[in-house]
Amino acid sequence: MATRPKTDAPSGVEVIKENSNYLRGTLAEQLHNDLDHFDESGKQLLKFHGLYQQHDRDQRKGARGTEKTHSFMLRTRIPGGLLTPEQYLVHDDLAQRYANGTLRVTTRQCFQFHGILKGDLQATIRELNEALITSLGACGDVVRNVACCPAPYQDPVREQIQRVARSISDHLLPRTRAYHELWIDGEKVELAAPVEEEVEPIYGKTYLPRKFKIAIAYPGDNCVDVYTQDIGLVAVAEGETLLGFNVIVGGGMGMNHTKVDTFPRLGDLIGFVTPEQVLQVVETIVTVQRDHGNRSDRKHARMKYLLHEWGADRFRTEVERRLGWKLQPPAPTPPPENELHHGWHAQGDGRWFLGLSIENGRIKDEGPLRLRSGLRAVIERFRPGVRLTPNQDLLLTDIEQKDMLAVENTLREHGIPLPSDLSLVQRHSLACVALPTCGLALTEAERALPAVIDALEVELAQLGLADEPFTVRMTGCPNGCARPYVADLAFVGRSADAYVIFVGGASNGTRLNQPYKDLVKRDRLVEEVRPLLQLYRDRRLPGERFGDFCHRLGVETLQSMIAQLAEKEMSDYVAVDAAVALKR
Repeated sequence: MATRPKTDAPSGVEVIKENSNYLRGTLAEQLHNDLDHFDESGKQLLKFHGLYQQHDRDQRKGARGTEKTHSFMLRTRIPGGLLTPEQYLVHDDLAQRYANGTLRVTTRQCFQFHGILKGDLQATIRELNEALITSLGACGDVVRNVACCPAPYQDPVREQIQRVARSISDHLLPRTRAYHELWIDGEKVELAAPVEEEVEPIYGKTYLPRKFKIAIAYPGDNCVDVYTQDIGLVAVAEGETLLGFNVIVGGGMGMNHTKVDTFPRLGDLIGFVTPEQVLQVVETIVTVQRDHGNRSDRKHARMKYLLHEWGADRFRTEVERRLGWKLQPPAPTPPPENELHHGWHAQGDGRWFLGLSIENGRIKDEGPLRLRSGLRAVIERFRPGVRLTPNQDLLLTDIEQKDMLAVENTLREHGIPLPSDLSLVQRHSLACVALPTCGLALTEAERALPAVIDALEVELAQLGLADEPFTVRMTGCPNGCARPYVADLAFVGRSADAYVIFVGGASNGTRLNQPYKDLVKRDRLVEEVRPLLQLYRDRRLPGERFGDFCHRLGVETLQSMIAQLAEKEMSDYVAVDAAVALKR
């Protein structure tokens, strides 16, 4: 694939960052004016503070010229997805008081609030800050929330990698005081006051060319999709000793349907580092992207394009030059699996954790499923720890064995199913938010996937495949927020209510899938997939997963075989019809 040519002119966002006085701009002035929104410059700077300015696109359907009514999405930064019960309850309180009454678990182990009004932003962020939760750097051109396998088994390796995730997150937070001035100590802000002495020791005045994602995987457990990250760290252990990390660089999901020089990419394994070296190595990789990433074209600004342009050898050489020493060769690791951590598990300290499947990550009360109320009841009564997972699910931790049945009963009283009550295809599904609030969405995702899964469940049961696990992911646009391009099966928004079907990814996140069929209307998605599932049932190898089957045969062969099946079915239909006519 061709590399997008660079130009010398910085993009408009780069100019905004350069002139922002370390992320201040005129946010303080705009926060207190009479408008319900910020201007374009403010809209871009808000992202660094964890905010996206949005509007409800449903309200404007069929109403040309209707004024937008703006609200804000606020994302919190929760390294490794770890929350105390008190911190969870603060999120829940704020969702009711200032947002739309729901919480959204993201694929980066954060919470998102939707529907916050401009006048409530300061109060929301202040109360989060009092609970020791920040939204700084949850969005924007910085290292975002550091993801990490959340399973709370009591083993020294897991405890160490959680500490590493926290240390990386803390080390790579922006150092600007703008966040606290604006949201926490707002009454003390002097508008447009120069801050000449302030510096960003890692990011500089213009921060990174684009967002940057880091995740840490436990040996053999790739629930974080480590190959899709800008930096992926795979823990290497011997017994209960953490030896270090294999370092993967240059992964990323986003692309554009019409631009062939944008594409998803899996990261390259470039070496091994010890626990003592990891922070220095991560910072150095970030600075290489800072200095060499594309600042002219934001569609080509992620670090994956730098890896594509340079190659892994040149990139590693530059990292080593800055370090002043060489990375060690990668160490062997167990084969990875995408563990969901659903159901009850003994932690190893006499207590238990319960992994719950949260459909598309949305915690809300709707009809008989009172998920938000039920979780609150359990957390208020039993005070478990809470861990958000990269698969948009939630773990309730540190539960005493004597309380397990009472926890289950409380959940069931609120209509909340345990994972064992759900189909495998639902448990292995992900969706991005998409419409109505995401400004990039071309189609539905979160609101559409449940019906698609319902239809898939019927087909899988009829084909005898209900017990076969495979990952299904849906996004409203090609930017890939639900990591669709590594799924066994994915539906990616293409245009109004039409999707591209992708097949052939690896369920453990180690292989990209390929486009199978374009511009498929939502109500035909399952119909188009059914022949593939039938082929899989009839021609798979023993133990072969759906994505592996599609990859082995290849898209062209699959398309040819499906066409032959359709032709045979039509021929059989005509023959039967003719025989019936003769009998008459």
